[in-house]
This record gives sequence, C-alpha cells and structure tokens, in this order.
Amino acid sequence: MLPVAARYLLLLYVVLTIAYSVYLKRFLIGDLMLLVGFYLLRVIYGSLATGITVSVWLLALSLFVFLSLAFVKRLSELRVQRLVNNLPGRGYTAEDVNLIGSLAGSSAYASVLVFALYINSPDVIPLYHRPQVLWAICIALIYWLTRLILISNRGHLHDDPIVFAFRDRASYIRGFLIALLIYAAS
Repeated sequence: MLPVAARYLLLLYVVLTIAYSVYLKRFLIGDLMLLVGFYLLRVIYGSLATGITVSVWLLALSLFVFLSLAFVKRLSELRVQRLVNNLPGRGYTAEDVNLIGSLAGSSAYASVLVFALYINSPDVIPLYHRPQVLWAICIALIYWLTRLILISNRGHLHDDPIVFAFRDRASYIRGFLIALLIYAAS
C-alpha cells in the first residue's frame, strides 16, 4: 500500500498528464513547464513512495536537466518540422529555433553549475571521502548535454531525448563513467 501522500501525487500526475495530452500541450512555454513538472513529480513521487528524502540539490539539478531536455525535445521537433515552418498543435514556429537552442544550452549549463555548487556544499562532506573527484562529473555532464543539443540542432534527434539516451552508446559510456566517478569519490 502506498503512503497517502504518494497516492494523491499519483492522482495529480494522472490528471495533469491527461490534461496535458488533451489541451495543455498547446500553450507556448507552458507545455515545457508542464513537462519539467512531470519529471519533478516523478522524483517527488519516488521519494514519497519509498520514504527516501529528496535533497534540494537533487531537485535543483533535476529542474535544470529536465528543462534542458524539454527544450531539446522542442528544438528537435522544430528542426524535423522545418519544412512545415511550425509545430502542429503547438505555439512554436521556425523563428523560435535559435532561442529554443539557446535556452536548451542555458538550462544544461545551469544544471552543471548546480552540481558544481553541490560539490562545494557542506552536504557533500558526510557522503564522500574524496569529493574533489566529483568535479570530473561536471565535464561528463557538459559533454553529454552539449552533444545532445548539437545532435538536436542538426535535426538528427528523432526521438524523445530520454529515449535517445537509452539507445545512444555515448550516453551509456557517460553514464558508466559518472557511476565510476561516484564510486571513486565514495
């Protein structure tokens, strides 16, 4: 049996997802905020369902990573739909490509900044014996997120960025490297 708060959050998630699919995805920028909200709700739901506390650091990192991925998704759709000149059922046009790409990059690098600030926070000291090793994760994140944005900007990302990451060899290599770095820092 799920905790009561987790059940209510799951219900909210289902209602918002249906509302998004039927109507809310049409709102310029609002659709992206909802996508980010869905990812954050999943993180919070996991916390409520398991009883594991989510730190503000994880929420802040997740916010900017997911915002970047949402912008990458729209950038990709705009690049693929370039000949049509707009996204059907959405408020985006081909004129938005440069701005969406810039916002994707800004969000991506903000996530790396949050992680860098986390490395220097007092919260890290009790968790890692060698926190300085975590700095290499910043490089891996910069590489992975920048590569994703470039692939999307070139019109070669035909999936959702998360789906792409699960099919992409370079993403697996970065994930494995990050896992090794976390282990080395422990």
